[in-house]
Amino acid sequence: MRSRTVRSVVYFAGGLGLILSLFAAAEVLDPALQSICSINSFYSCGAVTRSGLTSTLGIPDYLWGIGGFVLILIVAGLAERNRGDARYTYALLGLTTLGVALAFYLLYVELARIHALCPVCVSAYFFGGVAWVGAIELTRRAVRRRPDGPAAAPPSEGGVVAQP
Repeated sequence: MRSRTVRSVVYFAGGLGLILSLFAAAEVLDPALQSICSINSFYSCGAVTRSGLTSTLGIPDYLWGIGGFVLILIVAGLAERNRGDARYTYALLGLTTLGVALAFYLLYVELARIHALCPVCVSAYFFGGVAWVGAIELTRRAVRRRPDGPAAAPPSEGGVVAQP
């Protein structure tokens, strides 16, 4: 798979995650929307929203999603624009890793404390995971491209490259 395709997957996942996070925000602001993704008492956006457990560190969970996916899209764009500078790719990996960690925590809260799953939220977690896998692959490729990476042999004295 080409690097451009991997970057497209990251953009696609980030964009869908952002849309889902925006919809989650709309559900909180307009409770009538909660019925759209409330399948039963377990798979219920409404049950999760009404639980009172939908903020982390005082910030509504949907804002974590909106902010996180916006940052993923921005950092992915910077990584694409500055392909020769692996720092942006590492930043994308770090950001998506934090996002996946937060998603696991939020999934834990939904399952263990609320005893309900928000299908919209779980879908956003999934797309965050897809962006993370893409960031892992982009980072792996950036490491292979580095001239001082593990595959490069150190130069010997006199400017002649030592053969392994």
